[in-house]
Amino acid sequence: MAIIKPNNNTISAITALPAAISTGKVLQVVTATDSTQRTTTSTSFVTASNTLSVDITPSATSSKIYIICHTSFGGNTANGQAEVTLYRDSSNLGTAQGFMSNILITSGTSIRTPGTMTVLDSPSSTSELTYQPYFKVASGTLQLNWNNTKSSITAFEIAG
Repeated sequence: MAIIKPNNNTISAITALPAAISTGKVLQVVTATDSTQRTTTSTSFVTASNTLSVDITPSATSSKIYIICHTSFGGNTANGQAEVTLYRDSSNLGTAQGFMSNILITSGTSIRTPGTMTVLDSPSSTSELTYQPYFKVASGTLQLNWNNTKSSITAFEIAG
């Protein structure tokens, strides 16, 4: 059994990962915010906010991009469903159903709720990529940044 003693090749002398570990490092971070309420009545996915959008250029095709988007939603969809998802350029990163988060509103009610979406994307690209939320409703209206709350989106490039 080895005992590590202070000032004698101790753990405090380790300042970085060993050179052999090349994956999992955060290579860059970009973020954007928006605090303007955005509204849609569209039944097809539309850009939720041009301001709530990040552009990132991966340094290698093996890099992964981890996206965190936090916002608030509000609306009255009159017995319907509202859906929110993240896009990379023109590609929906949502589930097979086409969304990452959904809101179901029952008869005559409205809802206000925070929402967070995350995704680990493998774009296999070194071109500039744009990530942003899109939203739609089955009927009625949906607001992003309800009551002008502040939303954020952050993209992390992770070495692959």
